[in-house]
Amino acid sequence: MMSRPHFEIPAVQTEPIGYHAMVLHAHLPYVRHPEYDYFLEEHWLYEAITETYVPLLVMFENLVKDGIDFRLTMTMTPSLLAMLADPLLQDRYLVYIGRLVELAEKEVVRTRGDSQFHTLALYYAERFKATYTLFNDTYHRNLVNGFKKFQDYGCLEIVTCCATHGFLPLFQMYPEAVQAQIEVAAQSYTQHFDRGPRGIWLAECGFYPGVDRFIKAAGIEFSFTDTHGIVNSTPRSRYGAYAPIFCPDTGVAIFSRDRESSEQVWSSEVGYPGDHYFREYYRDIGYDLDFEYIKDYVQPDGTRKNTGIKYYRVTGKTAKKQPYNLEMARQKSDVHANHFVRSRAEQITNLAHVFDGHKPLVLSPYDAELYGHWWFEGPEWLNLVMRKAAHNQSTYKMTTPYEYLLNNPTQQMAEPSPSSWGANGYNSFWLNETNDKIYRHLHKATERMIELAYRFPVTEGRTERALNQAARELLLAQSSDWPFIMKTGTMVEYAVKRVKTHLHRFNQLYQGIYRNEIDPEWLGKVEYLDNIFPDIDYSVYRLKP
Repeated sequence: MMSRPHFEIPAVQTEPIGYHAMVLHAHLPYVRHPEYDYFLEEHWLYEAITETYVPLLVMFENLVKDGIDFRLTMTMTPSLLAMLADPLLQDRYLVYIGRLVELAEKEVVRTRGDSQFHTLALYYAERFKATYTLFNDTYHRNLVNGFKKFQDYGCLEIVTCCATHGFLPLFQMYPEAVQAQIEVAAQSYTQHFDRGPRGIWLAECGFYPGVDRFIKAAGIEFSFTDTHGIVNSTPRSRYGAYAPIFCPDTGVAIFSRDRESSEQVWSSEVGYPGDHYFREYYRDIGYDLDFEYIKDYVQPDGTRKNTGIKYYRVTGKTAKKQPYNLEMARQKSDVHANHFVRSRAEQITNLAHVFDGHKPLVLSPYDAELYGHWWFEGPEWLNLVMRKAAHNQSTYKMTTPYEYLLNNPTQQMAEPSPSSWGANGYNSFWLNETNDKIYRHLHKATERMIELAYRFPVTEGRTERALNQAARELLLAQSSDWPFIMKTGTMVEYAVKRVKTHLHRFNQLYQGIYRNEIDPEWLGKVEYLDNIFPDIDYSVYRLKP
């Protein structure tokens, strides 16, 4: 455990009348393809490291250095942790960021004499160089240790998520499968952070009554739903979405999303990221510049892609975008941060007046990759929100779910309703005509994995390795990312292939185990290809007594 740094004490010391908790859900599907020298989907991770995870760590470092006793909650899913800690992906990221440094330096030369873009080119060159140094030298290629440091300080609360982001409501008829997703997640968390998780983000906020039993069994104390999961609880929640409730049978605390603060950031119509002075995501030199110039920095087959170097701002609903101005964007971030902090103070004041004695909690969850990747100014906006919340107001206190429970241990007991976030709020985004065909196969494989776990209570050697690999393949096939991609219509071919590949490997393992015909060479190959959860124990598919 690292010693807690010294933090400034804000000048204004008054008792807050409420709380605000921000939650960033950091997740990416497990994408690792050592069988290829180049694989486009691996760049999802590399872009997130460059644009979201490193900027967040830099923000944390600066907040601590300046004595800001901030509070933030992040989920870091087991699949993301596994990728961040993987030596192959770490090496490949260094190649990726090294190429960005090279391209940015070329841009510095190309834009000389261009008053609009040269300043930006210099900015990108310095930013990418700093990212390379931070990743390689400061964090020694493993960003997990960077996030762990701030958790040890007490500023950041990291919670876990289902092992491979499996959407649990659609597997609730197989309690062993739900147990496996949660138990493997808790084990993974402990390996990375040297203690068990206190909270869990259920993938896609997919809650159903009874899932709290498995949360409790894993030693986890709290979780989250979308707003209607608590608003429609039984009995009805006294304070709506502005206080957690305790599940009656287990005492697991359930927090829910505040819609007002979510909309201020998420909404495409009124959200901050749409400000006309912020950087335009969809204008990138990978598409804008002459192919002969850019060809060495796109895909090997010549297909263009985003590089991360973008020179234009949102401007408005027009194809004629205006040049991006860093200083103007920073000023706008400050304006929006002021608005957000002021809005939370007003919201909490109004709620406290209505609730007459109860200190309301406003919980604002967002996808972490929004901050920096999709919304370039997001980390700076978040930095300003933390600073202004600490020093510019005394109405509310920034907190984390765990800290809130320590300070407010008495809450209403009620059963949350089934819920998810996303369109319609009740699972339909993950089960519809675009993806429903995969579930009969996923369910059959789940039944077979449970069968194997009970059929082979004790084993060793190659059979044990095969059983553990079967568990890995099933977990990877169950990821909610695949039906999500099928529904959104982007990279569908890849999502379908991933489900088919993991199910094919699972079925081959299943047949080999029963026939005692496990090919050792093939087994070693798939263990290398799908190496997530190296310490997994297939017995997790047997229900605990």
